[in-house]
Amino acid sequence: MPAQAQGVAMAEPRRRARKHSGELAGAFVARRHQLRMTQAELALLAGVGRSTVQALEGGKDTVQLDGAVAVAEALGCEITLLTRAGSPVPPMDPT
Repeated sequence: MPAQAQGVAMAEPRRRARKHSGELAGAFVARRHQLRMTQAELALLAGVGRSTVQALEGGKDTVQLDGAVAVAEALGCEITLLTRAGSPVPPMDPT
């Protein structure tokens, strides 16, 4: 139901479904299993808390980027930004 401000109907904020968080979570779990690691071992190797690994693998939307990057690196992976067409977005040239 739309919110009302002084008798005027206001639209509800749009919330986009996070359809890819499950895919990302599954990829973290699959890679950890390939390496035959426990969540605790991965957390120790990545220098993060086990709760960070659990949040990533659970598809939580509010995981901090630095934690995700640290876990990916500990898994021998990197996080890459892709366009919707599937092309990688190159990092900015620092020059």
